[in-house]
Amino acid sequence: MDERRHRGEKPFHCSDCGKSFTQLGSLKEHERMHTGEKPFNCSFCGKIHTGVKPYHCSHCGKSFTRSGHLKAHERIHTGEKPFHCSLCGKSFTHNLKKHERIHSVEKPFHCSQCEKSFTQLGQLEKHKRIHTGEKPYLCSHCGKSFTQSGTLKSHERTHSVEKPFQCSQCGKAFAQSGTLKSHERTHSVEKPFQCSQCGKGFTQMGSLKKHDRTHTGEKPFQCSQCGKGFTQIGSLKGHERTQHIQGRSLITPFQCSQCGKGFTQRSLLKSHERTHTGE
Repeated sequence: MDERRHRGEKPFHCSDCGKSFTQLGSLKEHERMHTGEKPFNCSFCGKIHTGVKPYHCSHCGKSFTRSGHLKAHERIHTGEKPFHCSLCGKSFTHNLKKHERIHSVEKPFHCSQCEKSFTQLGQLEKHKRIHTGEKPYLCSHCGKSFTQSGTLKSHERTHSVEKPFQCSQCGKAFAQSGTLKSHERTHSVEKPFQCSQCGKGFTQMGSLKKHDRTHTGEKPFQCSQCGKGFTQIGSLKGHERTQHIQGRSLITPFQCSQCGKGFTQRSLLKSHERTHTGE
C-alpha cells in the first residue's frame, strides 16, 4: 500500500466515473456515492457520510464504517497494545502521536483568548471553557453543572453509596480516586508535597498549603463580626464560638453526655468529662 502511494500507482478504478484509488477500501467508500446508500453532507466537516456500518465486532456486536476502526476497537477486548513509545516504552492500543507530544515541546493547539498552547485538541477544548464559562455536564440529581465529564462523575457519587476505589491495605472504600490516593499515604511514609521554604514534607497538598501560611503570614479566613484573620478555618470557627455572642448566649456545640453542660471547644469538654470519670 505504502509503495503504491510513493509510486503514484492507483490500480482500483470506479466503473461509474473512472476515478482511481490506491486502496480497495477507498474505492468501496467512493462507490457508495454512486449507489445512493443514504449519502449526505456533514454540516461539520463537509465530508460525505453514508451511514452504512458494514464492519461488526464479533465480541460485542458494535458496528463501524471502516475496517481500521473495527480493528482498533477489537483491541479493547483483546488487550493488544501494538504501538510502543520508543522514548519511555509505554504501549498503546492506538496511534502514538498524542502520547509522543508529552516527550516533546510540540503544542500545536493554541487558545485564541490567552495564547496558551496544548499538546491535544481535547485539552484545548476543556481549557476554552475557562474563558466561556461553559459547563456542559449537568448532574441529573441536583442540576449542578461542570466543565468536565470526569468532575461530574466524581460529583454524582456524592448522591449515591457507590465507592469504587478501595484501599488495598485496609479495605476502606472511597468515592473518588484522589481521596483514595491521599488515604494510601497514611499507610506509607511517602510525603510528596514539600515546603519550598524549609523542606518539610506532607502527605497532602492541603496540609502543605496550611503550613505555607506559617511562612507567608497569610490569613485568608476572616471573622465577619470583628474582622480578625486566621490561617485556618478551624481557628476561625473556634474564635467565633468563644468571642462572639449569638442571641445573648455563647454558642456551646460540645455538650457533656453526663450532665448536659455545654462548651465552646471540644478540648474543654474532654477536660470536663474527666471530672465524671475520675481519670
